Amino acid sequence: MRYGFCFLIPFLLVSPIFSESIQERFTPPNGYSRITYPKESFSTYLQNFPLKPKGSPVFLYNGNKKQNQVHEAVLDFPLLETDLIQCADAVMKLRAEYLYSRKEWGKIKFTISNGMLVPFSRFAKGDRVVVKGNKTSWKEGIAKKGTNRDVFETYLQFIYSYAGTISLKSELKKKQLQDLEPGDVWIQAGSPGHVVMVVDKVQSTDGNTLFLLAQSYMPSQEMHILKNDTTKSPWFALPQGDSFPTPEWEFMAKAFYGFHK
Repeated sequence: MRYGFCFLIPFLLVSPIFSESIQERFTPPNGYSRITYPKESFSTYLQNFPLKPKGSPVFLYNGNKKQNQVHEAVLDFPLLETDLIQCADAVMKLRAEYLYSRKEWGKIKFTISNGMLVPFSRFAKGDRVVVKGNKTSWKEGIAKKGTNRDVFETYLQFIYSYAGTISLKSELKKKQLQDLEPGDVWIQAGSPGHVVMVVDKVQSTDGNTLFLLAQSYMPSQEMHILKNDTTKSPWFALPQGDSFPTPEWEFMAKAFYGFHK
């Protein structure tokens, strides 16, 4: 039932004391300044996400190194020991972790591949989803209640298993490129599909925009900030044509979406 996914890796949000954040590691290019956002926003959360030490390779869920090392930095979180969290999962994980950190339990909700909306609030009440083929239904009060971390992890692992690029795209809003901000994505829904996420943004005095992109991929692997073949790498410029090539996937430039507030 896992349609159109490439998913990501569960991670700790307790960062090492001396780890650098995305905005600490990456200085804006000459002539550019970083765009700041409200302190409690998803954009600021991403700009301050911790990174592993410089030079770290991207590892797969099984401990092997990713064959195609196309990154400039690796986000700091450990992998699960199963091939479960790939590209779409990574994006949903980041969004869910942000809301969880703010205790906004009611906003943590995702649609799975058969169209069923699965809110974390139902898991917090002890309800669980029963899956039979493509059919799903709720069983009330059959499991542990609460908003503790273990219940949250149970919820996330269910989402990783039954959501993907198709379901994720269905719950995002279309955006214009000029409105880009950290937290937005390029997404192609399918089987396979792919998604990359904007995690930082800078702008020049004459209004030109550059941004950083992060991805997970298949098989399950650490989320990483992509490099590119320009002199300003790893900063990307807004696409000017119909397509937007990234190191491992070429998107339609207009396939640009964001989360609802």
